[in-house]
Amino acid sequence: MKQLLAIISTVVIITSLVVIGYTFRQVQDQRTSLADDLQLRTALLADSFKESIRPSYLTNSTATLQSLLDKFENREQLLGLAVYDSKGVLFATSAELPNDLTNNNNIDTAEKAMAGDDAQGDFAKFTEGNVYVFATPLHQDENVIGALVVYQHADYIDAAIRHTWNNNLLKLLIQALLFSIAVVLILRWIIYRPIIRLAEAIRQARTGKYGHKSPIQSHAFFKPITAEIAKMSQSLFLARTAASEEARMRLEKLDSPWTAERLKEFFKAYLKDRKIFVVSNREPYIHKKIKNEIQAVVPPSGMVTALEPVMEACGGLWLAHGSGDADRLTVDKNDKIQVPPDDPKYTLKRLWLTDKEVKGYYVGFANEALWPLCHLSHTRPIFRKEDWLEYRKVNGKFAQSLLSEIKDVQRPIILIQDYHFALLPEMIKNSRPDAEVGLFWHIPWPNAEIFSICPFRKEILEGILGADVIGFHTQQFCNNFLETVGKEIESVADLEKFAVTHKGHVSNIKPFPISVAFAAEDDNDIPPKSSVLETLGLNPKILGVGIDRLDYTKGLLERFKGLEFFFDSYPAYKGQFTFLQIAPPSREGVEKYRQFNAEVTKEAERINQKFENNSWKPIVLLKENYTHEEIYPLYRAANVCLVTSLSDGMNLVAKEFVSARGDESGVLILSQFTGAARDLKDAIVINPYSAEETAEAIYRALVMPAAEQHRRMKKMREAVKNYNIYRWAAEFLKAITSLV
Repeated sequence: MKQLLAIISTVVIITSLVVIGYTFRQVQDQRTSLADDLQLRTALLADSFKESIRPSYLTNSTATLQSLLDKFENREQLLGLAVYDSKGVLFATSAELPNDLTNNNNIDTAEKAMAGDDAQGDFAKFTEGNVYVFATPLHQDENVIGALVVYQHADYIDAAIRHTWNNNLLKLLIQALLFSIAVVLILRWIIYRPIIRLAEAIRQARTGKYGHKSPIQSHAFFKPITAEIAKMSQSLFLARTAASEEARMRLEKLDSPWTAERLKEFFKAYLKDRKIFVVSNREPYIHKKIKNEIQAVVPPSGMVTALEPVMEACGGLWLAHGSGDADRLTVDKNDKIQVPPDDPKYTLKRLWLTDKEVKGYYVGFANEALWPLCHLSHTRPIFRKEDWLEYRKVNGKFAQSLLSEIKDVQRPIILIQDYHFALLPEMIKNSRPDAEVGLFWHIPWPNAEIFSICPFRKEILEGILGADVIGFHTQQFCNNFLETVGKEIESVADLEKFAVTHKGHVSNIKPFPISVAFAAEDDNDIPPKSSVLETLGLNPKILGVGIDRLDYTKGLLERFKGLEFFFDSYPAYKGQFTFLQIAPPSREGVEKYRQFNAEVTKEAERINQKFENNSWKPIVLLKENYTHEEIYPLYRAANVCLVTSLSDGMNLVAKEFVSARGDESGVLILSQFTGAARDLKDAIVINPYSAEETAEAIYRALVMPAAEQHRRMKKMREAVKNYNIYRWAAEFLKAITSLV
């Protein structure tokens, strides 16, 4: 729209300048022509009047002269006549000639005519308007004895000029309107619509939503472009067909890497395109009003990072809480929207919660009770009966919404995500025993003694055991869960198969270490410049990065203490090494998180005041959310990445960093309390509670030889590549659908 207005404005401005310039020249010529015509006619009138007036003037016959002057008055544009004697004294005048035309201040023209013995004319402004004053000398023999002055109306010249301006400006307005309409029509029918069709055809080619025949329609104006795009579309189709065939053949090869294409082929071959339903609290896309525009934002969430590629590959429906301030404005009448926004591949259904429900279910029970209970991070869980009731109510609300979606679906596959929905599996199974339900617990599971402090532990465990498969990141978490069930619930445990039979239903407990979509090799060839660093004006010699939510489980305070100890121990790195910490605020409705936010800010400021020198400071803290497209260049630019979680189910930041390092350089420092430490054994593994150990790990990373960096990074990249998110999804789906 802005571009269209700019084009129309440009056309109108150029047209206006041309018309105004032409009109200005036209009125100048018109003024000159009308003035010359008036002067000529006045001169002829004066000559004819002079011969009639001179005899009466010579005989000093005032009455006769007055009669003649009155006789000639009011002819066409003639205002009147006046006769002056040789001394410039008014001798006679027309009866109705205004006095201000003949007073002493207005006899210059007559005096000039008599002095030069030549006719004189000039335009002058009077109360009557614009007047042309013409004076011609009267003679007796060769002597000048007086002057005849003729006064002509000249307002009609200005009126003609105004008429020309008005007429041309009206024409300009009409032309501007016609030009604007023409521009809109040309842009819409000749340029815009064909471009839209080209864009749609390219999108279909990119997403593979057409067959072997290209959907691109030829257009004369864009014929060279459409011809090339058609060829490119055919090439993409052939390449996609080859990739799909290769993926199909790889299904039989267990050691081949999993890709989005292979997961699609697996879904078609083994699951016969059955529909997948994902349930999570956090939605994959949040719509927000930003600067009067609605924008889709990807929330900072490891769960979203992991599941988004799976849903893009398999399609289906994702049910989540709609939390964005513009979420309601973007859904249809069924509260659904197709996502991703630029290339829809699955359906997002939003469920709305009241403030009371959010406070009790999410802020209260999920994040003030279950989160600290499972993370063992020295934050006391808070159990409130009213929060538990809201938690149970919201789980029921999600169950109702999901059941309405699957009522006509045979044997639906349901993937329930995380600790927000511990009760949901049992609710679904009670109503739809044919549904195949998997619950993945994205956070740690504590040991039985710790979990036993939860007043609602039996209801939670019974709700979880409604799932056919219960997935955790590590075998240790599986062990803890099985131990907890054995202590709290009357059930039969099969330790060999790691299965629990409760109320006649069998639940399998399995480890599925979640991962990321491994970056394509092409993405790592030429690392792009980091827009974040450019915006900050940072160009450090050595860069360290940390990417975490502002969460007390991520060990940010311990990380900063380790950095402080590092600069105390190795002062040579002052001014050389900058640590960039990106930490968007999280769960700001929870008091503990607000306190932690303030503590992190205060600690960063204290350390910066201690070490900063000129424009350099050791820690740059950014409490903003950045997209993956903005963060990946940071990963590639960093010399070292710190992950110092005090307790973490997996931590996908570590795997994202490894995935981004196509150059096989850089060093990962990883907390031993993360699930990722079991997969990425070639990271420098530390105890984040020890500032000295963290400082020594940073120094070791910065002096590590390039050859050792490459060796370590290559092994970690192989681990992430071989067990990426697509393999995780395939194995989880296989387990749920009893394919293994």
